[in-house]
Amino acid sequence: MFKSIVIFIVSLFILYLVIENAVKNGINRSKIGQLLESKYGIEETKKSSFLDDDLDKE
Repeated sequence: MFKSIVIFIVSLFILYLVIENAVKNGINRSKIGQLLESKYGIEETKKSSFLDDDLDKE
C-alpha cells in the first residue's frame, strides 16, 4: 500500500514538471510571447547558483 502511494506521488511530481515546462516553452515560443519579449524586453531570468559566487573567481 505504501509503495503504491509513493509511486503515485512521484508520478504526479513528474507530470507537474512536464506540464510546467511545456506551458513555459509554449508561451515563450508563441507569436504573442515573442512579440511581448521584443516590445517590452522581457526575458526569462536565470536562477543563480551558489557556484556563481565561487571564491576562485576573484
